[in-house]
Amino acid sequence: MSDWRAVFGHDTPYDEQVDGIETAVDTAREGGYTVIEGACGTGKTMIALTAGIDLVRDPDTDFERVFVLTSVKQQLRQFETDLETINANLPADWKPVSGLTLVGKADVCPYNRENAGGIDDGNVYDRCETLRDRTRDLTGEGGSTTAGALVSQARSQQIGLADSGSRSTAGQYLETAGEPTPYPPEIPEYSEGGPVGSEVEYCPFYAQYLEDLPEDEGHASEAVPFDFTEAGLITPEDLVAESVRHGTCPHSVMGALLGSVEVVIGNYYHAFDPTTTAAFTGALLDESTFVVCDEAHMLEPRVRDLVSDGVADATLRDAETELSRVLQPIRDDRRGNRTQGGSKTADADLVRAELNDTDVSIEELRRTLEFLQDLRGELDRRVRAHLDEEFPNWEADLTSLEDAEIPLRDPAEPAEDEISEWATRAGFSDAVWVRAETVGAVVERILNEAEDEEKSRAAPAVGRLFGEWYRQGHTDYFREIELERTWDDTEPADSWRRAYTARLALYNCVPSDAIGARLAEFGGGVLMSATLEPMDAFTEVTGLQYLELEDGRPVAERQYGLHFPEENRESFAVSLPKFTYGNRGPPHEENPTRTTYADALAKVAHVPGNVLVGMPSYGEAEWAAGVLEDRLEKPVLLDASSGDEATESLKDEFFAGGGKVLVTSLRGTLTEGVDYSGDRLTAAVICGVPIVNTSSPRTKAVRRAYDDEFGDGFAYALTVPAVRKARQAIGRVIRSPEDVGVRVLLDERYARDSWDSVREYLPDDDEFQPVSPDMLEFGLERFRSRLE
Repeated sequence: MSDWRAVFGHDTPYDEQVDGIETAVDTAREGGYTVIEGACGTGKTMIALTAGIDLVRDPDTDFERVFVLTSVKQQLRQFETDLETINANLPADWKPVSGLTLVGKADVCPYNRENAGGIDDGNVYDRCETLRDRTRDLTGEGGSTTAGALVSQARSQQIGLADSGSRSTAGQYLETAGEPTPYPPEIPEYSEGGPVGSEVEYCPFYAQYLEDLPEDEGHASEAVPFDFTEAGLITPEDLVAESVRHGTCPHSVMGALLGSVEVVIGNYYHAFDPTTTAAFTGALLDESTFVVCDEAHMLEPRVRDLVSDGVADATLRDAETELSRVLQPIRDDRRGNRTQGGSKTADADLVRAELNDTDVSIEELRRTLEFLQDLRGELDRRVRAHLDEEFPNWEADLTSLEDAEIPLRDPAEPAEDEISEWATRAGFSDAVWVRAETVGAVVERILNEAEDEEKSRAAPAVGRLFGEWYRQGHTDYFREIELERTWDDTEPADSWRRAYTARLALYNCVPSDAIGARLAEFGGGVLMSATLEPMDAFTEVTGLQYLELEDGRPVAERQYGLHFPEENRESFAVSLPKFTYGNRGPPHEENPTRTTYADALAKVAHVPGNVLVGMPSYGEAEWAAGVLEDRLEKPVLLDASSGDEATESLKDEFFAGGGKVLVTSLRGTLTEGVDYSGDRLTAAVICGVPIVNTSSPRTKAVRRAYDDEFGDGFAYALTVPAVRKARQAIGRVIRSPEDVGVRVLLDERYARDSWDSVREYLPDDDEFQPVSPDMLEFGLERFRSRLE
């Protein structure tokens, strides 16, 4: 009998929470998944945590941990808060539930956090790997370079500096997270009496971690320098503080904790990114894990990005250089210009010795180099041809160029891509594509051996892409050249490379196989969001339907509506002409469609308090902000495509002081995962159905692939995701039982049943009253009178 009420963090659960928890527990016991669409206030995070922890603590199940995945920082904080609430209310004789929040190396490396030791955000990953490899190499030699000896040396270097009297003792210790470490701010070096310049840098934090690791068959968690079983939730700051106090590596400690804590909180990268799972979180991907996918409406697009691939032209260039550096000593040797190695290149003997241990030949290296050189020439030709056609005289003004896609086949007709066809015509066999990954790995090994430094090389990444390019199909995958606006003064003034970063892209149009295959590795779990409808489309595009039909793993669906007082909200679907480009034209054009939308926006924006306006794009947001500035007395704030810092500043300005209007794109970050509770938001209004640009080659390819896979590409690939975007934005208004607000959808597709209506995708469509523009004003007046 489940004892989940002992885990539940509050006195009395909602009816929806009782149903959700018991459904999730029962379904997971059968190896299945529960899909929950729950409006704000349902308590979805507590449902998922309670069900997962109950299963983990039940000795009759195989579950050992809960793995939470969320794409929104605010939701990550919510899981942390709910876990702390659970721990605060557990029975007195229960141990706290151990939890860990995952972050990257940049956030926990003591040197990077303090910008010390020559390590910063730009090099922390490469420097970390190099220092770890050198530390392992030193400790593998034994004698005076055991892990303990290296730690002692680093500590003695610190003492020596302090005793020199050059600076105060306190100033010689690296400090971070409010804790002094036992090491200097500089990276320590080991030298065993060799000549000057033979010193080897190493990481003392990692050396201490290696020293703490148990011998033989011991578990890595034994290297954790604190009792995590009694610690409850371990935040990143707690992790760093506890680790550096002991002098050990926080990132390594985080890895050691992964398989031992009961709740791990991360993001989609930690479960679906091939690089991250291979290097870090792979131990979590098995049947002993209960997985929670929060904000699951974003699962499909986020995973599509993670399982798509591509390499930039600059990476191709670097791989070409790496291959040349490996082959050059062989050329010199055959010409009689034999060199004796060096710090930045391999010598002929080293290259031959390394190749003798592989099945890669010198001829194969040469052929791969020739392929790379010719491919870059073909890439250059195609980019120039595209620019000549689309932007005549483009060399005269590189600053006017725009981002672009160059499709390598007709997006609507699956066929072999033009780069593959070119390679065949040019005489490059299938073997060049297939063997490129092996060649890249050998090149990396040779260069690392020659330079005595482990670092990221371009050749392996290029090789992996070539292998996937050859193996993957031409319906589910779309190949194109992406051109992204940048600026590089080092390139010639008339070169497109001065204005663009070009990228060969292999785009996964249908990621359902990748999502379903990964979900199949877990023992069961919960996928949840406020916007999943229609459920059948969601279970298809995430592969859940396949798991149920083919693997016999149950999938339970639950939908819980908004249960806050209905009298606190008004909801309107206004029958205005469709807000499509064909109707509205460009933003500078005045026409009846734009006039009617401007009038309706102004009516909603006059509502007292803060008003959020969601537009299909940033360009349309700029138009709406200009219209409202001319018609309103309250301040109008415009969100532009910008970095996190600028967005946070704008949000703070919106929340401060009296009523304002915030205009943003529905594809920005201010319409999802932002807390507008209380008096932070009184109204939200959405213009149009935010369907992405249907003329994009990539969008056409996805639509065609979804036609083949699911039967209705336009609905699955375009309409359903667009309505979810609108629902996410409109859902910012009512966040608690006390909130009072108005929600407005402008576009006849929300209001009427027609061939292109989206009303069926609004699960609470009965709440959104279809009204004419005139009746909107009446409804808003009724709402205003309620506020007074």
